[in-house]
Amino acid sequence: MERIVERVQFPLAKPPGLERVAAYARVSSGKDAMLHSLSAQISYYNQLIQSTPGWIFAGVYSDEALTGTKESRDGFQNLIADCRLGKIDRVITKSISRFARNTVMLLNTIRELKSLGIDVYFEEQLIHSMSAEGELMLTILASYAQEESRSASENQKWRVRTNFKSGMPWNGTIYGYRYDNGKFVVQPNEASVIKGIFEDYLAGDGSMLIAKRLNAREIPTRTKKKWCHRSIMVILRNYAYTGNLLLQTTYRENHITKKKMYNTGELPMYRVEGTHEAIVDMDTFLMVQMEIARRNENTNRSDPKKSYTFTSKLICEGCGKKFRRKVTKSGPVWVCSTFNQQGKAMCPLSRQVPEEIMMNAATQALGIDNFNNEEFASRIDTVIVGTNNELHFNFFSGSTYTTSWQPRSRSNSWTEEMKEQARRNAQERWRKVTA
Repeated sequence: MERIVERVQFPLAKPPGLERVAAYARVSSGKDAMLHSLSAQISYYNQLIQSTPGWIFAGVYSDEALTGTKESRDGFQNLIADCRLGKIDRVITKSISRFARNTVMLLNTIRELKSLGIDVYFEEQLIHSMSAEGELMLTILASYAQEESRSASENQKWRVRTNFKSGMPWNGTIYGYRYDNGKFVVQPNEASVIKGIFEDYLAGDGSMLIAKRLNAREIPTRTKKKWCHRSIMVILRNYAYTGNLLLQTTYRENHITKKKMYNTGELPMYRVEGTHEAIVDMDTFLMVQMEIARRNENTNRSDPKKSYTFTSKLICEGCGKKFRRKVTKSGPVWVCSTFNQQGKAMCPLSRQVPEEIMMNAATQALGIDNFNNEEFASRIDTVIVGTNNELHFNFFSGSTYTTSWQPRSRSNSWTEEMKEQARRNAQERWRKVTA
């Protein structure tokens, strides 16, 4: 009988597809040794991914001198964003503590990536997030990492407060001094600038005028930046220039958020006298604090934390910055934040818009009889404040409306009280001339 031989073809296993693999590295300190470690990690992951068959290099994402308890890490956020865009199939990282020390943040991130089909591999713990036991192990180990972070934070706080009791500051970076062997040493050039700031302020100059003068002389701040309202006020309020220290004026909310809080009695403060050479005498410092308080009362500024109808809606055509509300003697106005903080030289074509004019223009754009906050917020996306007194309203619907406005004349902007005061001043000047 003739034998029949049949050839049976067994299907070959489908070769695995290429995976796009990325890595994440982080160090929590900006010291040279840590930065060297970060550089070494990046080099290691570059070589590992590119030399592994079946892997496609998708990048190494990194953060330096940033804590793992916070989500606000640029490298970390860029990694997650690219995962959401489908650019990455797998993530490798050294350990759980490098990825995140916040248990809730870690689990939320892992679960999101898991739903996207992205595996995260932790080298030290040998854990794959996509494995059956992965989430349980991650929960346990992340809790340990978070507790380790809390313990390190408490140890740091203890060390800092012990230093405070001994009169040692947390940070020795102060314009006018250099911190050398536990002592503040005066820098003569910077000290003369500080004395000039205090003298000019008591002479009646405003913080912006002082800042403009220093910038015109090309005198930089300690960080080599330009002076502004805030940097001048930091100088004027700094008690250390009297030769004394007031320590623990701020603290961190907790080891997770690390939010800076102002100490209003929650923790003890430490006042240490005669720790270093003074740049400004105590009488001058106290006079400046009284002058600051007096000007704040007279200015009647808007609360910067309060949200108003036009907050975040008005955009400067000249520089692209948002407008902020400012209360003047003639009433509230909206002004470009660049113009307000850095002066006309930085945004020369900007104009401040009286709030009343802004509301009238918005009423016309909306086609209603009386201005309505809710209707404005729900229908208007942004208003571009033009450099030629034009207002360009952009609706959420996609339509636009453009109108122009005329600045109020000087006489029309005066209140009856201002006019009466001007008359009294004129009469007083005439009386002195004819006396």
